[in-house]
Amino acid sequence: MTKSSNPFEQMMKQMQDMAKSMSPGMDVFSPKAFEAMWQTMPKDLMEMTFGKGLNPDGLDAKTRLLLTLAGLTMQGAQADTAVRMTVRHALEAGATEAEVAETIACMAMFAGVPATTRAMELAREVMGGETEEGKDT
Repeated sequence: MTKSSNPFEQMMKQMQDMAKSMSPGMDVFSPKAFEAMWQTMPKDLMEMTFGKGLNPDGLDAKTRLLLTLAGLTMQGAQADTAVRMTVRHALEAGATEAEVAETIACMAMFAGVPATTRAMELAREVMGGETEEGKDT
């Protein structure tokens, strides 16, 4: 393994080497390709597990997922997969694109502009079908 000053690059290299050793045909591990294998839960299942199933008088799944999105934004929107999946699930649970954007925007005062900008970019990938390179998916 080559030396790198970036610990993330070193970790990715180790994960790729491990994946290759398990499946020699696998040239590169792609987190986005792995994410694409995860299905979006149907709204009824989300409501049962994350919504009124926990507390009949409590928050619905949409609200819980918007709160989760706010928390992920507050953490600096560093978990790309978690942000994209939470947006996808929130939309499925009935959130509008405007509610998703507002949830992220509300965190600007507390999380800072870089974190909210990153979260918005990730949300746009889900809502607008754009990749980080700006191409349609």
